[in-house]
Amino acid sequence: MQEAIDYLLTKNPIFQQIIEKYGLPTIPKRPQGFETLVLLILEQQVSIDSAKATFLKIKNYTICNPETMSVLADEEFRMLGVSRQKTKYIKILSEAVLDKKLAIESLASKSAKEVREELIKLKGIGNWTIDIYLMFCLQEPDLIPLGDIAVINTIKELLNIHDKEEMEIHTEQWSPYRSYATYLLWHYYLNKRNRKITY
Repeated sequence: MQEAIDYLLTKNPIFQQIIEKYGLPTIPKRPQGFETLVLLILEQQVSIDSAKATFLKIKNYTICNPETMSVLADEEFRMLGVSRQKTKYIKILSEAVLDKKLAIESLASKSAKEVREELIKLKGIGNWTIDIYLMFCLQEPDLIPLGDIAVINTIKELLNIHDKEEMEIHTEQWSPYRSYATYLLWHYYLNKRNRKITY
């Protein structure tokens, strides 16, 4: 991590300011596999805490694997707090694994581009979900998820850039460590709001 941080400090003073104020960020790590993809589907457009609470309800109720999730009744999902849309996405993911259209364990040996091409085929798994899986599970060092509201808002606030295309161009200078830049931006966003998160 130190090499990445040192590099980013040469690129923009905002990173120095974040570290001076809040210290170094946590590098998020999650296990590879089906469960994490289910959790990421639950996290779409809601807070991490609320998604985690739903995920734990599922785990306390039944086994979170493709076999069980593919046959769990929609009413049971609803009882556990999963929306109709997310229920559909979890079932699509489960069926893709069971039909061997998706081999999750093989993703670790693929490039970020190949992982994206494979996962994007599944309805309900978009670029944000793929970015987070690549960063948290596969430790991809050079991604900035510009579909993430916290990242976008922090760039607007600290760099006064409001156009997404402009953000893309500007953040290219943080390559090959854009993921670490993201961790610093999240670190700032959460600390400023007195929020503690365990990834």
